[in-house]
Amino acid sequence: MTISSQQADWTFNDAPPALVLSHLSHLGLIDVSGEQARSFIHGQVTTDITSLDANQWKWGAHCDPKGKMLASFRTFAIADKLMMLMPTDTIDVDLPQLQKYAVFSKAELVNVTHELALIGISGAQAQAFVRNHIGDVSAAVNQHADITVLVDDDRFIIILPVAQVDELVAKANVALTDKTHWQALEIKAGYPNIHAQHANQYVPQMCNLQAIDGISFNKGCYMGQETIARMKYRGGNKRALYIVTGTCTTEINADTQLEIADEDGFRRGGNIIEFVQQGEQVLLTAVLANDTLENAKLRVKDDEASTLTLTPLPYSLLEQEQE
Repeated sequence: MTISSQQADWTFNDAPPALVLSHLSHLGLIDVSGEQARSFIHGQVTTDITSLDANQWKWGAHCDPKGKMLASFRTFAIADKLMMLMPTDTIDVDLPQLQKYAVFSKAELVNVTHELALIGISGAQAQAFVRNHIGDVSAAVNQHADITVLVDDDRFIIILPVAQVDELVAKANVALTDKTHWQALEIKAGYPNIHAQHANQYVPQMCNLQAIDGISFNKGCYMGQETIARMKYRGGNKRALYIVTGTCTTEINADTQLEIADEDGFRRGGNIIEFVQQGEQVLLTAVLANDTLENAKLRVKDDEASTLTLTPLPYSLLEQEQE
């Protein structure tokens, strides 16, 4: 079954409707099962899997031996299975690496992206809609028959069989829109959705994983731990994830470079991690030097007409670094 969606008829700078259903076609799921599923993943990733409760989800990262991220993800449990939610193109990079080590454990990892649909629900009426038509959402992870609801502040990720999507959309009585609105919300949240183009490039702290509780500094060994711990306790990190907004006249992509103004003009600034673009309006996350000033002026490389500025992060990097 193909899920059809349409572009929203408003931009990310407009006030959205009271209820928005977004088809999260850019995200996918890895299903981890087996007797040693949790212990295997626990030994591979930055987050503490052993302490993950049934009604809880966490951010985490899977790194290479040098501490550079292959993937960032959200993890949670459905029954006795552990799920890892991440961009679909990242699964293609990350899953083979996990499977390579899983052969030594009683754990099986499968890409189930095409078996389950991911629908984002947002807007002022989102919570009431989910409660009325799906069920209780008092926990961070809620299970209702074969539907799972992840709660993220005032937003909801619904995981359900593909065959049930049309029924859910009919109950909402609104059109199912594409991923753009949801991506804008996650960019504004400062989330580090790492795509395949940036695998093996950034230590988790360079994308603010420590600020969203995506790194446990108290758990046992895991892939890349030495580099990540050294960066926390000895310093040396010179990058961070920032939210950037503005205008540009060219079409950007994940390989587009940003430049930052200095006294001599513009110099290389950093890389785009995730973006949405509607006409000349752009909103994105980018990895920049972590001493970048709030009033810094940026532009898209080779687009002298572009004008970009920073938007404050909704969390503090300083407080996390002091812990």
